[in-house]
Amino acid sequence: MQVEIPLKKQLLYACGMMGWSIMSNLIIVMLPYFYLPPSNAGLPSLLPQLILFGVLNILSIITASGRLIDAIYDPFIAGLSDRSTNPKGRRTPFMKYAIIPSVLFCSLTFFPMVKGESTLNGWWLSFTLIGFFMAATSYIIPYNALLPELAHTSETKVKLSSFQQVGFVLGIILSALVNNFADGVQAVFDVSDRMTALQFTIWGLSIFAGIVMLIPVLTLNEKKYCKGKPSHLPLLPAIKRTFKNRNFIYYIVSDFSYYMSLSIISSGLLYFVTVLLKLPESEGGKLMATMVLVSLLFYPLINVLAKKTGKKPIVLFSFAILSCIFIAIYFLGTFSASPRTQIYLLVICASFPLASLGILPNAILAEIAEKDAIKTGENSEGMFFAIKYLFVKLGQTLGIALFALLTIYGKDPGNDYGLRLNGIFGCALCLMAMFIFFKFKEPKMVK
Repeated sequence: MQVEIPLKKQLLYACGMMGWSIMSNLIIVMLPYFYLPPSNAGLPSLLPQLILFGVLNILSIITASGRLIDAIYDPFIAGLSDRSTNPKGRRTPFMKYAIIPSVLFCSLTFFPMVKGESTLNGWWLSFTLIGFFMAATSYIIPYNALLPELAHTSETKVKLSSFQQVGFVLGIILSALVNNFADGVQAVFDVSDRMTALQFTIWGLSIFAGIVMLIPVLTLNEKKYCKGKPSHLPLLPAIKRTFKNRNFIYYIVSDFSYYMSLSIISSGLLYFVTVLLKLPESEGGKLMATMVLVSLLFYPLINVLAKKTGKKPIVLFSFAILSCIFIAIYFLGTFSASPRTQIYLLVICASFPLASLGILPNAILAEIAEKDAIKTGENSEGMFFAIKYLFVKLGQTLGIALFALLTIYGKDPGNDYGLRLNGIFGCALCLMAMFIFFKFKEPKMVK
């Protein structure tokens, strides 16, 4: 009989999310800025702005095509994990072997073959991104499938998801501080080249992330705390059965729209700061840290509200706030308030939706997976989280691709229309997510 996971183990479990978040957000935050920097960044452009089919540039194609591999690999790794009979557990053995490849490919993504515009950099980027996506998937799918197995009540699921989100946002902070850390590298180690300083920083953060990802692997005893049993469904029937759950479809489509819009903010933050507001790039890390730290203040409130009102109303309200924030992005730099006042007000307003949409969706999905297991007798938690994270990563990638695409229409001081268009598209995505999630029927909480 499994016992309830203690607080200490919940915190150790959350460490895995922080490590994964650092590396995935390094890709989201830095990839466009590193390969297609604005003219005032002090970095060379590494990819030619070639336009295909009249609308697509190279970076948008590369980032989108890398996720096509995930379309096959995500359900594959989930099926292997769900059906695993490893005596050490169904999840942690997969997580262990994914860590070193994740660190290597994340770091190598920012080591282009040519320090200038070249299509060779495009081929190299395609190779490293595919390697990173596959390695990261091998960790995060089994990791998240542990949540409904470790948490045996609805209250514990929300609590464990909250700790997960703390880890996730700490990862966002560290990844957003890349330029600040690079400033330190240049000052302490007398590194004159900005690109080299960024590369050293990314290596350091990636290695730290890998160490943190190892913590739940070494400290969690699946046999003691998890109640899941190996699934007997083959891969394709498991995928088909997952998609027959209509409630799950509403969930993942709205989640996809949200992560696509969130990726636009993450990818564009350094541009919004340096181009629209003409602030130093080091301000980007401070802004992200402010937003995340303020969001932590809302965590207790969200846990209380989720018990009283349910999770669905909070999610809908958060989508509405985000849609307004995106409209404000379109007008950044045109208000009478100072640039710092504009952007700090914006990120503080984004703190509540960042908190609620970080905590609640995983708790909701854990309940969907648990209810499905009770109904069907098949423990396919990994498959539910695989499909979710396939859509999350597709949303993140298409968000980066959309941002890269819109840079065609202006990404430099005095020519910034492409950056402002991201506000319009982000607002539309949040409204779409709100409309779709309105159809979602929240499962009754398991006591």
